[in-house]
Amino acid sequence: DRAAFRGGLTRLAWETGRELPDVTRRASRYLREIAATHSPYVIDIVAHFARALYTRGYGDRLNYDRAQLEHTYALAQRAPVVFLPSHKSNLDHLVLRWALYENGHPPNHTAGGINMNFLPMGPLLRRSGVFFIRRTFKDNPIYKFVLGQYIDYLVEKRFPLEWYIEGGRSRSGKLLPPRFGLLAYVVDAYRRAKSEDVWLIPVSIGYDQIQDVGSYVSEQRGGPKERESFSWFLRMFRMLKRRYGEIYIRFGEPVSLRDTLGVATEQTPRDEHDIALQKLAFEVSVRINRVTPITATSLVTLALLGAGDRALSLDETVRAVQSLCDYVRRRELPTTESPEGDTPDGI
Repeated sequence: DRAAFRGGLTRLAWETGRELPDVTRRASRYLREIAATHSPYVIDIVAHFARALYTRGYGDRLNYDRAQLEHTYALAQRAPVVFLPSHKSNLDHLVLRWALYENGHPPNHTAGGINMNFLPMGPLLRRSGVFFIRRTFKDNPIYKFVLGQYIDYLVEKRFPLEWYIEGGRSRSGKLLPPRFGLLAYVVDAYRRAKSEDVWLIPVSIGYDQIQDVGSYVSEQRGGPKERESFSWFLRMFRMLKRRYGEIYIRFGEPVSLRDTLGVATEQTPRDEHDIALQKLAFEVSVRINRVTPITATSLVTLALLGAGDRALSLDETVRAVQSLCDYVRRRELPTTESPEGDTPDGI
């Protein structure tokens, strides 16, 4: 019903040569396809289900700093916040959801791929705050307009947002290059003064081990990516019957759009926007890397893989890990535990 939305549809009808009622119907359909519809009852159900799911594979071992969440909550009282987590596992959204829920944070409006909108999970996720986006819509100006207006609305109303800065799951554990799409929508909303500031919250989510490794190996060998469905979800649930260690959530130093971008006008050249956007996205990625802790499992694995295609004895493994631990100590890199366990018993 907003004048800006109606005016934009009129302009689109003129630019695309379509009739205005046709453009309006399409926009309405796209908005229903995208938008989240929160239900307090479903939010509670999904939060407790998320906890039940991750504890099945990791026990009650969700490791994070509550003081960091309190700081984030204080920021959200002043301006909208955008959580930008790393993405290594299908559990990422659920474990962050539970951490926020048990600390009294409102549920994020979380961007999800349209491939996750399958029965019965899709309707539940939508009612818990997930909004669904198509993988490609480059040649669909009406869809792009509706998505932009929806993001404008969320920023203006100061709803917390969340999506993966990498776009998809990392198959190697290494942080992927950032994607600019949704971040560009948020930056544009800020530049249009939908909010006086927006805080970007870098989030690292790490695991001692993940249950997705088998499917990653299959894909690397040329197999197709498994299509998300209810049967796929049940298989993932069954895979969590063994223990995978601990989960670690770390929050990086927040990035303020006002401090980073300053105050821009609609007349600012678009290429300047793009350069600033790229720098902003890479700064978020750097801050995620900066707080990502090194696990004991990853050190031992790195030592074994570093030997090429030959085995290592225990003593050889200890020496290799000791070298890595020395490097970690010199650099003062974050770890999940003290890097002093580089002994035969520790290994």
